[in-house]
Amino acid sequence: MTSNQTVKTLIQGEWNISSSHKTVDIYSPHKNELIGQVPSLSQEELDASIQSTVEAQVAWESKSIQDRGDILKKWADILEERKEDIGHAIMNEVAKKKSSAVSEVTRTADYIRYTVEEAFRLDGDVKRGDGFKGGSPQKIGMVEKAPLGTILAIGPFNYPVNLSASKIAPALMQGNSVIFKPATQGAISGIKMVEALIDAGLPKELLTIATGRGSVIGDFLVQHPSVDMITFTGGTGTGRHISELSSMIPVVLELGGKDPAIVLEDADLDKAAKEIVQGAYSYSGQRCTAIKRVLVKDEIADELASKIQTQVDELSVGMPEDNATITPLINQKSADAVQNLIDDAKEKGATVVTGDKREDNLLYPTLLDRVTSDMNVAWEEPFGPVLPIIRVSDQEEAIRLANESEYGLQASVFSKDTERAISIANRLEVGSVQLNAKTERGPDHFPFLGVKASGLGVQGIQESLLSVVRDKVTIINM
Repeated sequence: MTSNQTVKTLIQGEWNISSSHKTVDIYSPHKNELIGQVPSLSQEELDASIQSTVEAQVAWESKSIQDRGDILKKWADILEERKEDIGHAIMNEVAKKKSSAVSEVTRTADYIRYTVEEAFRLDGDVKRGDGFKGGSPQKIGMVEKAPLGTILAIGPFNYPVNLSASKIAPALMQGNSVIFKPATQGAISGIKMVEALIDAGLPKELLTIATGRGSVIGDFLVQHPSVDMITFTGGTGTGRHISELSSMIPVVLELGGKDPAIVLEDADLDKAAKEIVQGAYSYSGQRCTAIKRVLVKDEIADELASKIQTQVDELSVGMPEDNATITPLINQKSADAVQNLIDDAKEKGATVVTGDKREDNLLYPTLLDRVTSDMNVAWEEPFGPVLPIIRVSDQEEAIRLANESEYGLQASVFSKDTERAISIANRLEVGSVQLNAKTERGPDHFPFLGVKASGLGVQGIQESLLSVVRDKVTIINM
């Protein structure tokens, strides 16, 4: 791709650019060079395209679920055929190591196939009137699932294909039309994903790709009267804003996290160290499900810190083309934010065990020990490769500190005593708890959710399919 190439977006059933010829530049985070441009659409252009998308939904809903499934299964096949090309686009746009970028496409294809099969299994229900006291046996209620209409799917930069498809596939499978707003950094990858979908046979009018500047089109899309449901993955601040703007429509929000790893004195420390490092530093820590703090009993903290340091020092640092684990962050602003957390902790007495080295937006993996509650890194979400160790006197203090966070996405508990670990897990205010393993999303058919400032609603394949439909009841009077 040459630096001056504008990638066409999908509006009003055609691949096109903005009529104003305005564009948004996309720069590679690790090369700091222009890799492409996407159209910067106006509100007027989007409004016209949304109307076409809304109108196309009626015919799509009337198709059999088998016909819809055939198109989505072909989409999955085409994605796998193009995994190297799309993976290369992901790598260039978000600096994800090449192998992970390609595997993201493969995982997406698997997700789509499972979504199709799960949708086939979601049947309606039939209720007898006399099931309730005084009800007539002559009344039969048929409960079916009806599509909500037009779904606004807003994707994140860190998984620009997988977490976008996980919104689009359930919506389409259930008979909805889609307005897709990709993250600006990740828009080229998202467009390539949709190209595969159109090549699989999806009617072009059924999907609008809303590329452009968030300041121009963001609120416009969220408040558009034709939007019947919003599904969003991104920062908590933006999620709160969407929740406030949306009115009388359902929303599903996957937001930030401050996932703790609680390590008890009876834990297998070698296993804990390995899982914690994988959970904290994968994709340079740019994951909402990353382990973002370690709460460890003081009596074993020195030993655990040493084992974690050994693992961190073995992490590869470099460019995504070389399959490095630690690659440049998405932009300088993000790198500055992470560096500020490190500097604040140092100024307040934290110990730098390893790391604290920076080359532009490439931050080396950093491990901080003796972090205390007055340090920002103890509470704020660092979307980068820094991990604070917080020493606690007992498990009660660990539980209290874990729950004092405004976030509640995931947590890990490390202990050889399963009953004790489950008891702690039951008291943690999070969506899910991993026992003796790193925090992570999936398998994708598991429910995925956050509480408090980490989100609203539930994802997971079945849950996502149910989030884009409503009950429709037809009562037969015999």
